[in-house]
Amino acid sequence: MEQIKPNVFVETKVRGCNPGYVVTRDGVVVIDTPQLPSKAVAMRAEAELHGPIRYVINTEHHVDHIFGNYYFKGTGTVVHHRGVYDNFMTVYPQLDPFEYAREALPDDPEGAHLFPGREEYYRDPNKGQIVFTGDLTLRLGDHTFNLIHTPGHTPGQIAVHIPEERLVFTGDTVFSDCQTWLMTSDVDQWLAALDQIRALDVDTVIPGHGPVTDLTYINTQRAVLLDWKSAVADAIANGWSREETVERVNFTERYPVDVGQEYMMEYIQTLNAGSLYDKLTASPSS
Repeated sequence: MEQIKPNVFVETKVRGCNPGYVVTRDGVVVIDTPQLPSKAVAMRAEAELHGPIRYVINTEHHVDHIFGNYYFKGTGTVVHHRGVYDNFMTVYPQLDPFEYAREALPDDPEGAHLFPGREEYYRDPNKGQIVFTGDLTLRLGDHTFNLIHTPGHTPGQIAVHIPEERLVFTGDTVFSDCQTWLMTSDVDQWLAALDQIRALDVDTVIPGHGPVTDLTYINTQRAVLLDWKSAVADAIANGWSREETVERVNFTERYPVDVGQEYMMEYIQTLNAGSLYDKLTASPSS
């Protein structure tokens, strides 16, 4: 883990999200957990060298942010927005999160023996004991953790603002210097979430993926979202079908895919263009 401030540690160079932890005088707060089993076990051990883990907070329900909770059982209280809790490791037709986690095991040969069976995992995956809606503030020792609801990338998305450290963990509201996954996101909500983050008094932004950055990157992330939306809107205006839009609209040249998922480039482009096309051509709800 990289020590980015005296009390803050983050991992940005392995497959999965950017998990981290914050050391306070009364214990440790973990923010997102590693997807790879050996990394989750190692992160827990490292964090506990600084004191007991008091809270485990997940910024969203996507598997790369939550799978490692399984390896933090018996430590701190797990804190989830209702949108994270309700969607935690839910199997959808488009994606089975458990199998997606298993698919990453070649990147973690040391963790293969740590990977649980499906039945064992789902018996207790270690989901929220504190479940909230809106925003929530936690205080531990000399630190404040403002859990800010920032929907867009996912409905239950949160940012974790720690004013004493002048930083914010944004989760996947920010993809720093790597491909943005739109998934089934609401781009307009996402843009509003970026405005919320930009208004914070911080000097460090810990993104969901990619290198640690600062508030100036918020403008870059906004541009990425707007470019995607504009390109698909132009395709629709030009009369392109969904298939033509998926084939022709992509931003592969802009950024690489995050660590370990290089093979997903085409999938990301197809998913982003297709999901935006569906949203922009959907009939208004009655």
